[in-house]
Amino acid sequence: MKKTLLIVDDELSIRLLLEHFLGEEYNVITKEDGRKAFDWLEKGNHTDLILADLEMPVLDGFELLVKLRENKETQTIPYMVVTGKAKTDNYMKSFRLGANDYLQKPFTPEEIKSRVEIILKEKSLL
Repeated sequence: MKKTLLIVDDELSIRLLLEHFLGEEYNVITKEDGRKAFDWLEKGNHTDLILADLEMPVLDGFELLVKLRENKETQTIPYMVVTGKAKTDNYMKSFRLGANDYLQKPFTPEEIKSRVEIILKEKSLL
């Protein structure tokens, strides 16, 4: 059975690009902001990994990560930051808040696929 990925980004082009890169191997669900993603999860939907941008309207990537880690039902979902922001303070802040990985745009299809695969393998070993 295919694993499910939740992609959260306010840019339609990024959502479509990630869906294209990852859609053959995974079930891909996309949401345009953190609020919609969190609401989707609160309705009992399941994902094996979240890939989220940092800068989004309504609920940004940091706020989404904090809400996920505070919620008993979602706190163990692996979380990958996928952002155009440089690895300045955002990089360490992401990990301090509980992110599993940080990928800076632009990225190659091979890079994103490899990182997703590694996180999912690590999750299955726990």
